[in-house]
Amino acid sequence: MNLEIQIQSLISSFVYGLYISLMYNIFYKYLYSKKVIIKVLLNCLFTIINSLTYFFILMLINKGTIHIYFLISLISGFLIGNKSTKKIRTKVVDKKK
Repeated sequence: MNLEIQIQSLISSFVYGLYISLMYNIFYKYLYSKKVIIKVLLNCLFTIINSLTYFFILMLINKGTIHIYFLISLISGFLIGNKSTKKIRTKVVDKKK
């Protein structure tokens, strides 16, 4: 894999981590519902849909090759995005309670 594809994969992994943190904070109320069946179903759907989408993006960029630094980039994007998008959860989602 050449350097250009690796950089594209790293950037897309980081951006997708930001996207996952945004979706996590938007759907926080539903992911942590008091009803166990709804919680389990939504957590499974959230995980499966986001995982398949990430692997599909990697298939488009680098034929589905996964390296540990792509996962580190994804996690760091999630953590950085979670700090900034947590404000959405506290302002929008928690007000609905």
